[in-house]
Amino acid sequence: MADVDMEELPQTPRSVSGDDPDLSLFSGEADLAAAILARLGGSRREVDEHLCATAASLAQTVRDSGVSPSTVAYFAAAAAALGPLARAGPAAADGHLAGALLAFLSAAVPALPAAVVRARGREVADDVARVLEFPSTPDSGVRAGVRCLAHLISAGDKSSWEAVEPLYAVVLRLVTDDRPKVRNQSHSCLRDILLSFQRKAVLVPASDGIARCFERFLLLAGGSNDANTGSAAEGPKGAKEVIHILNALKCCLPLMASKPSNTILKYFTALLGLRQPIVTKSILDILHAVGDSPTAQLKPDMLLNLMCSLGTSVSTERKSGDELASIARILNIGTRKVYSQNKNVFVVKLPLVFTSLGDILASEFEEARFCAVETFKGLIDNCIDESMVSQGIDQIKARHQGVRSPTVIEKICAILEGLLDVRYSDVWDKSFCVISFAFDKLGESSSALLPEALKNLADMQNMSDDDFSFRKQLNACLGSAIAAMGPKNVLDILHIQSIYDENEWILPILERHIVGASLQFFLRDILGIIRAVEKSIPKLLKDDKLFSAKRAEGYVYSLWSLLPSCCNYPFDTSSSFKVLQNVLCDTLQNQPDLRGIICSSIQILIKQNKEALSISNKEDILVEDELSKSERRAKERYTKELAEENLKEIRAFSSKFLELLSSIFLSSSKDAIGFLQPAISEIASISDKDVVGKLFLDAIRKLLDATKAVNAQQVDDGSMQIEDDSNTNNMARALLLEFAASLMPGLTAKSINVLFSYVKPAIKDSDSMNQKRAYKVLSMLLKDAEFIERNLDVLFELMISSLPCQFPSKRYRLECLHHLIVYILKDPSKLRKREIVSSFLTEILLALKEANKKTRNRAYDVLIEIGRACEDGENDGRKDSLHQFFDMVAGGLAGQTPHAISAAVTGLARLTYEFSDLIGVAYKLLPSTFLLMQRNNRELVKANLGFIKALVARSKADVLHEHLKGVVEGLLSWQSDKKNSLKAKVKSLVEILVKKCGLDAVKAVMPEEHMKLLTNIRKINERKMRKGNSSGDGEAMSMASGATRQSGWNHTQMFSDFGSDDEDSNGPFSKQHTVASRNGSKASTRSNRKHQDKNLQEKFIDHSTGEPLDLLDQKTMRLALKSTGKKRAAPDDDDDDEIEMDPEGRMIIREERERRKKKPVVSHDEEADDKTSVRSQSVKRRKVASTGWSYTGHEYTSKKAGGDLKKKDKMEPYAYWPLDRKLLNRRSDRKQSARKGMASVMKMAKRFEGKSASGALAAKRTQKHKLKKNK
Repeated sequence: MADVDMEELPQTPRSVSGDDPDLSLFSGEADLAAAILARLGGSRREVDEHLCATAASLAQTVRDSGVSPSTVAYFAAAAAALGPLARAGPAAADGHLAGALLAFLSAAVPALPAAVVRARGREVADDVARVLEFPSTPDSGVRAGVRCLAHLISAGDKSSWEAVEPLYAVVLRLVTDDRPKVRNQSHSCLRDILLSFQRKAVLVPASDGIARCFERFLLLAGGSNDANTGSAAEGPKGAKEVIHILNALKCCLPLMASKPSNTILKYFTALLGLRQPIVTKSILDILHAVGDSPTAQLKPDMLLNLMCSLGTSVSTERKSGDELASIARILNIGTRKVYSQNKNVFVVKLPLVFTSLGDILASEFEEARFCAVETFKGLIDNCIDESMVSQGIDQIKARHQGVRSPTVIEKICAILEGLLDVRYSDVWDKSFCVISFAFDKLGESSSALLPEALKNLADMQNMSDDDFSFRKQLNACLGSAIAAMGPKNVLDILHIQSIYDENEWILPILERHIVGASLQFFLRDILGIIRAVEKSIPKLLKDDKLFSAKRAEGYVYSLWSLLPSCCNYPFDTSSSFKVLQNVLCDTLQNQPDLRGIICSSIQILIKQNKEALSISNKEDILVEDELSKSERRAKERYTKELAEENLKEIRAFSSKFLELLSSIFLSSSKDAIGFLQPAISEIASISDKDVVGKLFLDAIRKLLDATKAVNAQQVDDGSMQIEDDSNTNNMARALLLEFAASLMPGLTAKSINVLFSYVKPAIKDSDSMNQKRAYKVLSMLLKDAEFIERNLDVLFELMISSLPCQFPSKRYRLECLHHLIVYILKDPSKLRKREIVSSFLTEILLALKEANKKTRNRAYDVLIEIGRACEDGENDGRKDSLHQFFDMVAGGLAGQTPHAISAAVTGLARLTYEFSDLIGVAYKLLPSTFLLMQRNNRELVKANLGFIKALVARSKADVLHEHLKGVVEGLLSWQSDKKNSLKAKVKSLVEILVKKCGLDAVKAVMPEEHMKLLTNIRKINERKMRKGNSSGDGEAMSMASGATRQSGWNHTQMFSDFGSDDEDSNGPFSKQHTVASRNGSKASTRSNRKHQDKNLQEKFIDHSTGEPLDLLDQKTMRLALKSTGKKRAAPDDDDDDEIEMDPEGRMIIREERERRKKKPVVSHDEEADDKTSVRSQSVKRRKVASTGWSYTGHEYTSKKAGGDLKKKDKMEPYAYWPLDRKLLNRRSDRKQSARKGMASVMKMAKRFEGKSASGALAAKRTQKHKLKKNK
């Protein structure tokens, strides 16, 4: 191609404009010049104008040559234009033209074919290198030229270093350029070049060049008189170049060859000794990059020495928080890299690294502390292996024979124990976290390696809560020790052989954290302590130490409570259960209070072994990330073979347990059934079928005999004996039926049919107790899909013929309907049964309107579970199952009564709230909803408003905008109703719309006659915003929020009678019930009682652990009483109880008779009038008591004269009225009462000016007393 005429290219003055454009965007364009002109043609930046002019000229040249406008053609044209410019020399060259050509080339070169680069690349690269040397070349051109060189070197021939070296030297020279952007571009391009040199011979000389350059500038900087390298701008010659190369090494050192990298690395220790922040930060960044890089090839010993130097500097030098955090991260990744390369070299230095991390943990910087904890965990997890631990254990055993030199693991454990020193008291919570991790890692070996740490942790339990704020973390750390060491080792180390006040803290920790222990531990150690405590109880009672005796009984129960924990994956079940079962059977017979604990223990043993049989491999255990290492170890130990052995041993005594539990069950109370029935079911599931069948048939015979006895009795209203016998037989029938049902997991299909044959008539029983038990048993039978398949028609007929059921049975009947409906909906072949399902669904919907909360909630749960089953069916390939179910519920809108229609609407609201896929379908029901509201039936209106509320709350803003007009018009067309409560509910819905869609959007669709409502909402919102800003809440309410806070479903809030401001402040579905009561004082009294009961329950909950409060724990009760004692009772409102004082400050004491005379007598008529007026009020305003106290300064009152006295070692006389917390109350009446108190202080200030505080207050009381006497 002919050379380009230089005169045709634009000659423009030098530019001082900003950055060059990102030309990498154009590398993939077919017509490069056209793309540049299209994107940058409108730019007014001078650099872009030069580039566009050059692109236009090159495009014209390509067209004149008759070549298609390809990247290769543009490259040839640009190279042809650049050649004469480079040969002309710096004096004749136009810098801006050169910059534009270099920029164009940098966009064209990445898209060139490899053959073109190999053919013309070296020639063009030489021209580019010459142009880069020109002083007139602008910075943007230099950056583009460096990019161009990097591409040509990377894509060119790399077989000969002699061919690459001249071009590489140009890029390397620019690494230390004074221009920051050129320098940064050179760093990036050097990294790209080194990346292309990987696994090539040229990598070694290229890396040598960087190392030689670094050494040269180091020598140059070291030869200067001024050794200050802290400032890159004003430092000596060579110093700032060193800093520039360090910045380049952040991205280049991980890509360099091994020998040059180690050459550079050996200088870092000396550079760190300069203690210059900019140098230190650069080296830390380099080391962090080296640690993260998997390809970095450095000598492990050299890198380790550098890490140790960094660690040592933590204690000898004062460093910033960022430096300490960086050192902690480098110690984490760098030491692990050394460990993977040379384990033997690293292990020796590991204690030094742990010491450095301890120093970082003791620093005052939170980020550094956090990084130190993470590094501790990483090193413990990755660098402490079994060989190191076993070596330490062997050394400890040999130490008894005279060997004294500690091993590495012992040194590390000593450092970890030191984290519990007073020096770390501010970060004990983090120390506990590290030591817990060490316990988990070391496992049972920690009993030999970390015994002192355990003793120190136990000593900390004696610290008072006022001085120790990490009790929860301490208990968790002790729990990790118990899980790792084993409870027996913990008790031995702490020398706990009995339970008393000083060590009772260990019982709840043992109960929560024992895992993988042995049953022998309970049989020998725990039972031994129990027997010792039990022996002391009679002696305590004999000495009249009743409180100590009760406490000892509590200890016995707490010790027995450790049995379920000892049954948590024990490793000796097969060998120890034979002895344990004798103890369990004896205790079941003789100690009824412990039956629940024993039943729970048996359940845990059987369940865990059955789960171990169902797990296919260890990968299923690894999926459970929440398990600790101790739990994981215990679970991994439970192989299928071990589980089979354990179950075989338990099965050998199952008949004995079943007989004993059956006798206890049939003679127990209702409360005991809750823990006996699950235990019997678990034992029956592993027992021999014949044994279980025999017990079942015996129970059925007794059940039939009891039924015959009931049927044979003649009802006689006058005979109390017959009625008592009937009740006894009915209770026996209920217990026998429950027992027969508990044997169900071990029954054959024939026995199941026998049980079902008895349940069928029992469901129609007139006795509510037996009918409830029958429905409960049926719900258990229906969990088996095969049973439903065999008896589907019979079940349908039974459920229809048993209507209506008695009230106590409704909950379990709903459970039965749930199983039947889910089975039908899952099976497409059962479409003919859909009509029956619709009738069952109607019954569930009507249960949503039940007054009983448990029944209503169960109906909601059943509805949602059916919906989820349909949703799962869609995942299995059955399309539109959920929508079909929604349509079935919507069919209830055609009901005959308002009660049935409102029940259907309630069900639709619940489904819409739960399943977001139904929102689009639910909007289609809005016209029907608004038509139903026009009936003016209160029940219908409430249900439909609740449905709209659920729909609006769950809709996204964009979906709500589409239906906003219809929703607003439908709501406000009904707004003319005169019932204030429902109008308030409509207003609350409009407020929700304003929050989600914005005020302007709602205003656009609001009818003109209802604009006052919107104005009122706007003013209320503005008032709230001002109130929030003034109180410093920091968050103003958004008027156009795209999402609202969503909490769980709340029936009361959704379908309440009132729409209050509390709903707005707490979200539309807040759990806080702020709805006022319209039922007068009785309803409010019930509410208050419930609130008091809730508070009472909360008092007996340990909020630090979430467990029930141990009333026998002295320390816990003392803290609970202390916290409740701080609450000050409100003063009495009676003015007569106020202390009266004379002018001299002496109290006036009146006798009780004088007090009675002063009290006014209220007539009965006045009382009646008062009561009538109270009933007439819809909302009663509570009288605000004037709480608070004032410091009167009576300590400074003189007894002999007026005024105040100065007393030795006390402040000067003063008196004040403290700020009242009611000032922060949201209620205006509370604020006013507090302001009145403050206002009275300010008003009286001048009146009593010059008087003492006590004299002024005494005068005020005297004046008040005189006024009372005058009255």
